[in-house]
Amino acid sequence: MQLNQKLYLYSALDNFRFLNKSYTAKIMSVAFLGTHIPLLTLLFSFVISNSYSWEMTIRVLIIALIATLAGTAATLYALHHLLIPVNLTSASLRDYLNKKTLPSLPTEFADEAGTLMADTSQSIYKLNELIDYISNYDELTGLPNRELLRERVNQIITKAQHNQNMVAVMVLGIDDFTEMSHVIEREQANLLLRAVAQRLTSCVAQTDILAHLNTDEFAIARLEIPSFESIVKLSQLVLSTINKPFLIQGNQIRITASIGITINQPESILDLDQLLQQAHIALFQAKQQGRSQYQFYSPEINAQLQERLALENELHGALERKEIVVYYQPIINLQTGEMAAVEALVRWQHPTRGLVSPAKFIPIAEANGLIVKIGEYVLRTACIQNRAWQLAGLPPMRMSVNLSARQFEQPNLVELVSQIMQESDLHSSYLELEVTESFLMADIHHSTKILKQLRELGVWLALDDFGTGYSSLNYLKRFPVNMLKIDRSFVQDVASNPDSAAVTDAIIALANSLQLKITAEGIETQEQLNYLQKRGCQEGQGYYFGVPVPAEKITEALQRREAIAA
Repeated sequence: MQLNQKLYLYSALDNFRFLNKSYTAKIMSVAFLGTHIPLLTLLFSFVISNSYSWEMTIRVLIIALIATLAGTAATLYALHHLLIPVNLTSASLRDYLNKKTLPSLPTEFADEAGTLMADTSQSIYKLNELIDYISNYDELTGLPNRELLRERVNQIITKAQHNQNMVAVMVLGIDDFTEMSHVIEREQANLLLRAVAQRLTSCVAQTDILAHLNTDEFAIARLEIPSFESIVKLSQLVLSTINKPFLIQGNQIRITASIGITINQPESILDLDQLLQQAHIALFQAKQQGRSQYQFYSPEINAQLQERLALENELHGALERKEIVVYYQPIINLQTGEMAAVEALVRWQHPTRGLVSPAKFIPIAEANGLIVKIGEYVLRTACIQNRAWQLAGLPPMRMSVNLSARQFEQPNLVELVSQIMQESDLHSSYLELEVTESFLMADIHHSTKILKQLRELGVWLALDDFGTGYSSLNYLKRFPVNMLKIDRSFVQDVASNPDSAAVTDAIIALANSLQLKITAEGIETQEQLNYLQKRGCQEGQGYYFGVPVPAEKITEALQRREAIAA
């Protein structure tokens, strides 16, 4: 029997306007008519028969009518609920087609309706996987395509801008692949590209994204950059791996590749397409230099990255070579003019470059983790030096030491601080640890816990760069700090810019109301000093009082009971 013949009743009911859009309405109509046939038959028999009185006829018909209606209601109620599996299946199909929403149909029933739901659910999931694979993966190599690469990398770039992380994008192009494809067969060329994809997969890390852009080009997105050296090492590994001969259908094929690299800086707003454009420019520059070369985007950026790479290589071992030194900058009591504290500042005394700016090497140390060892060295050196000044009979004062985000994340931070104070025999009241507002906000609960443990040791806690980050009163109330430090960006034009003056006044008033001490950073002029003194700022530091200098200079100043001239 043909399919249309089997659907004759369904087709006939579909001709009625009030039934053609609802399968449930069709079933209910048939059920309603079916349950009323006995009643109609009984009514007809009473009409044509003269054996019963009118009273008996009416009584029986009323009873039959009530029974029929009750039976009909029960039947329709049951049918309505029995049809729910069909309706759910239909709704799931519509939701997937219209909204791409995956179904959540039950799969534990074994009858026809249960099988319909289970099979529909399984089929939609398989179809969705197939569509996802076709849309996002390259058919030849099985790698993510440009669309999937764009989606994943743009998500990471958005997070990177918030977390101040960098993303590297590399484009690899097989040298002279077009000419080679004219020599070898198409099948061999496809097998070669698959083999290249397999080798590249073995080179990248699990957190990297490898994609096939087009015939002879692949892209690698490195989402976690522990150091710039890691990018160079990856490039060298990839090129050396591709240089090894390929065995394709019994034939040995040798190829080379070139790589263009660009790095998305945290402050930039470039998306993947722009990064790929830069990487392609760098790839062109690499191919101009010959085979098997890698090049960073633009000569200027390349020079900067090469310098940073050189600094990164030279920074390794700088601590052991005693090139890392500690300078000290005085912190002055603005009411008495006496030195109230000093801040320990790390410096790199390079054998050929001289004093390397902290702005250059601190970010490198933060990225590759060296800041943890350097920070420990600075903390220990500063505590020992402060105790040495006390033993020499000089006026006791606080030693302020910065904690980096990496140091703050170390599980043994509190134990380390306690150990260093014991080793140096420095009383905790003479140690001040500076923490930055921004990295405390990464995990409020953990930050509060560590700060409380440090406070229990008796050390001072200062919130550095206050006013440039979140500046939330709610969180400030939770952080057990002793001091706020006004950022130099507000102090710089506090005497001339009403906005900076307003922020500075507000921070001072806030500190006073919370019974916190206040230090202003970056004081360079008499006007700035006068303004801060009038507003009741307690302490200040900056070039107006003294530049960061070796410990010997501070010793001389303490002996003279005066600050260092800039």
